[in-house]
Amino acid sequence: MLTTPMHRPAELTIIVKPRLPRTRRARLLLLLVVVILIAAIVAWMLRKPAAPTLATSPVSRGDIEQTVEATGVIDAYKLVSVGAQASGQIKSLKVQLGDTVKEGDLIAEIDATTQQNQVLNAQASLDQVKAQRAVQQASLREAELEFARQQQMLAAEATSRAEFDAADAQLRTARAQIQSFDAQIKGRETELGTARANLAYTRITAPMDGTVVAVVAEEGRTVNANQTAPTIVMLARLDLVTVNAEVSEADVVKIKAGMPVYFTTLGEPDRKFHATLRQINPAPASIANDSSSSSSSSSSSSSTAVYYNALFDVENPDGTLRIDMTAQVSVMLKQAKDVLIIPAVALGPKTRDGQYMVRVADADGMPAPRKVKIGINNGANAEVLSGLAEGDKVIVGEGGGLQGTGGGNRGGSTVRIGGPGMGGPRR
Repeated sequence: MLTTPMHRPAELTIIVKPRLPRTRRARLLLLLVVVILIAAIVAWMLRKPAAPTLATSPVSRGDIEQTVEATGVIDAYKLVSVGAQASGQIKSLKVQLGDTVKEGDLIAEIDATTQQNQVLNAQASLDQVKAQRAVQQASLREAELEFARQQQMLAAEATSRAEFDAADAQLRTARAQIQSFDAQIKGRETELGTARANLAYTRITAPMDGTVVAVVAEEGRTVNANQTAPTIVMLARLDLVTVNAEVSEADVVKIKAGMPVYFTTLGEPDRKFHATLRQINPAPASIANDSSSSSSSSSSSSSTAVYYNALFDVENPDGTLRIDMTAQVSVMLKQAKDVLIIPAVALGPKTRDGQYMVRVADADGMPAPRKVKIGINNGANAEVLSGLAEGDKVIVGEGGGLQGTGGGNRGGSTVRIGGPGMGGPRR
């Protein structure tokens, strides 16, 4: 059987030719669409990159200061321990804690029986010596008359030389006895003065104007002043106080007497007390303890922090400041008012000419480098001398930052930005 090949069906190809708009208006519309599409593609290709997310801070005007920070303790300008120089029982106490006294006011009385008896004995002894001198004065007068008669009689050869010499010796003896009684009188007067002073010591008076800050002894207590004068009360002058600030050895070289200083207390952190630095002690307070144990402390001295005491006085008319209060002290090194200020974190590397590089956000929000000259830099903010204008936005960070972030306070300094009364952060 013969087989015949199968015939494949012919493939059909359909070619569609685009049909152009037949009217002129349709062709113009089509051309306009094509032009717009091409313009959009070109604009998309030539578009500017999006501005990055930046944390910026505006250049503003304000006050800035650079300080050395220290912790201090408020002491009385003058503190006196009023003690007893006489032994005996405290008969009465005339003051209480907190009383204000004037110089010479009576503070306490000690039983003065013993001291009064000593005065009476010293007076009686003095009177006795004076009476003996009066008797000897009469004997001296008699010896002077006898010597005068013997002298006349000797000239007239009416007496012997022996009698004349005896009268002369008696006169000299009487005069010597008078001198002896005079010396005894001075001694008795001294004893009487000492007895009267001891009697006066039983009345304890205020040595100065001040406030009673401590009452150590009470009525009825017996005090013994033979070895050490016991303290009855402590008297302090509080209208003027002294602040004793501890400055570290790293900062003490930056300060000197005469610098302005201010401080705040824990109870009133917003109130500043201003003064002038009076002195800086040449050695740390620990030197008194180290001198007695120098051999044992020499090995550990290198690991121990060293602080020097800086002293200044503050008027305290209302008594707000009290003894042993803690003071947060700031010694002013530099200060500038109404100047341009930027956060210190915005500063870039330092150039060879001593200026700094910063980045500034332009009108499109893009960072642009700028060279600036800096004045005071306290670690938190920096004073701009040139290179920036008020209102410029300096870049302080990128990505997720908050606008206006100015960084923290570093380097132990404080800053104040804005008008009067606005304080910067404190350590």
